[in-house]
Amino acid sequence: MKIGVINVTEAHEKRVALTPDAVKKLRKLGFEVIVESGAGREAYYTDSAYEAAGAAIAATDAEVLTQADIITVVHDLSPEQISQLTTGKMVIGMLDPYRNTNLDAYAQQGVTAYAMEMLPRTLSRAQNMDVLSSQANLAGYKAVLMAANEYARPFPMFMTSAGTVKPAKVVILGVGVAGLQAIATAKRLGAVVEASDLRPSVREQVESLGGKWLDVPMSEEEKSKAKATGGYAWTPSEQYMKDQAAVVDKAVSNADIIITTAQIPGRNAPCLIHQATIDKMKAGSILLDMAASTGGNVEGTVSGETIMTGNGVRIIGAANIPALLAAQSSDLYANNLVNFIATLVDKDNEQAGSAPNLAINMDDEIQGALAVTHASQVRLQRR
Repeated sequence: MKIGVINVTEAHEKRVALTPDAVKKLRKLGFEVIVESGAGREAYYTDSAYEAAGAAIAATDAEVLTQADIITVVHDLSPEQISQLTTGKMVIGMLDPYRNTNLDAYAQQGVTAYAMEMLPRTLSRAQNMDVLSSQANLAGYKAVLMAANEYARPFPMFMTSAGTVKPAKVVILGVGVAGLQAIATAKRLGAVVEASDLRPSVREQVESLGGKWLDVPMSEEEKSKAKATGGYAWTPSEQYMKDQAAVVDKAVSNADIIITTAQIPGRNAPCLIHQATIDKMKAGSILLDMAASTGGNVEGTVSGETIMTGNGVRIIGAANIPALLAAQSSDLYANNLVNFIATLVDKDNEQAGSAPNLAINMDDEIQGALAVTHASQVRLQRR
C-alpha cells in the first residue's frame, strides 16, 4: 500500500502535504511513500530528507499518480491529473468541496476523495485531524505580524524623553481559532485589543486573553436562542444586527488596525466593513482581510493585493497566509493527514510485517463525513 505526494502548482502556495516526519510515521504504520522530486522545496524539505525518512523519489507527478494508492494533496488535483487516476484510488486533502468543479470527474474515475474541511469538528477523536484549526491558528498569528509590518507606528506603549507613544488599538472581527490567536498575538505585542463575534459564548475566551469584548445589547429571547445553540446557527433579530453594526462601526472608526476573519464554508465571506465605515478611518490605519480569497469581509478588498484608499487606509487582501509559514504549517497539516490515514487502517486484521489493510466504512462518522466521492458517486450534498 503506497501513499503519494506531488508538487503543488497553485500560485502563492508553498506548503507540502506530507513532511519527512510524517513519512516516518506512515512507514511505521506499514505504508510505502513516494514523493515527487521537489515537492517539499518551498517548505524547506529536501528530497534527501524524504529519502532519509524512507520515501522513494519520483521524477514526475505521473509516476506518483500511477504508483500511489492514496494521493495526499494540499489543494485539489488538476483535471488532467484526475484523468490519470484509476478506480479504487484515494485522494486526501483540502479540496474546497463546495466550490470544487472536479467532483464529478473523481466519481467517474471511481476515486474516493476525502475533503478534510468536512471534518466533524465537535468530535473529540477528530480534533487531531482538524486542518482548518491547525492552519487558522498559524494564520491568526501571522496576520498580526503582517499588519504590524505595514503599520507605521509601534504596537506597545513607549515612555520616552521625547514623550509617550500610545499603544496601537487593534480590533478583531470574528473570534474563531484565527481570531483568538490574533488577539493573543496582538496582546503579546502590546496592543489594546477589542473583539466582536456573533457568538456571545466566546466573550469569556476573548476576555481571558486580555481583549475587550465589544458588547451588543441582547433581548432575553436572543440570549436564550444563542445559549441553546451554543452560539452557532442562531439568527439574530434585525434590531440586533443594526446594534452590532453600530458598535462595530464605532470601534473600527477609532482603531489603528482591524483584522477580519469571518468565513462561511461553501459561501462568499460576509461583508463586515463597508465603505461608509472605511471613510471614517484615519490615515495610516490598516485593514487586514483574512477572508479575501472567498470574497472578503471588507468592501473593496482585492485578494492578494494591498490597496490604498483615498483617505490613506491600507486594505490588505491576505490570500493564503498559512503558506507564509510553510515549514510549520506543512508539519501541522501533515500530522492532521497522518492521523486521519491511521483511522483507515484495519487494525483488527493487521499482520506483522505486511502492508496495512484498509477498512473503508462510509458509516463511520469521520470517514462518511469527509468522503465527498465514493463508489463512483458524488456524496456531497451541494448547497
